[in-house]
Amino acid sequence: MGLNNFIKAFLPKDKVFYSLFEQVVDNLQKMGDTFRTAIEEPDYTKRLALLKSLEDGEHINDEFTHQIFIELGQNFITPFDREDIHQLAMGLDDVADYILASSKKIILYNVEEIDDFMKQMVVLIQNGINALKIAVKELRDMKRLREITQACVAINSVENQADDLLDKGISRLFSENIPAIELI
Repeated sequence: MGLNNFIKAFLPKDKVFYSLFEQVVDNLQKMGDTFRTAIEEPDYTKRLALLKSLEDGEHINDEFTHQIFIELGQNFITPFDREDIHQLAMGLDDVADYILASSKKIILYNVEEIDDFMKQMVVLIQNGINALKIAVKELRDMKRLREITQACVAINSVENQADDLLDKGISRLFSENIPAIELI
């Protein structure tokens, strides 16, 4: 093994990490789009099929996350801090996990009627993913820090809006005379 090959083994594979993160957010965007399509689908059978298809997207996301961890183990030098790469990978994986968990609950609880709160929440999920995509794609250059910062502010704003929407939805559940079994 020549000196050049030895040195190359320790150089960061920047494109590998950035490409994997970009593939993850692209997959998250597809999952968000599918989730919204499912929630807006009036036909119950079609909605169930769309919700069940989100499991495939989550598995794809898991594969990307595993690949990031493999690359992390194989690269001595990384484009940014190892713990930050690990935390970002886990955070992005959590987004896919939460989308899948939400879809599974809709299936498990046999939710037939989609209310406005659910429709609004899925729009917020999409907005959050779109902001996340901007932030992740800008990591490659780190030249447009303003865009990254604005995307992070947008993500925080979406989180706050989602918290408020959840509170309103829960308030509605307990303020109306809904049968206990339906409430559960």
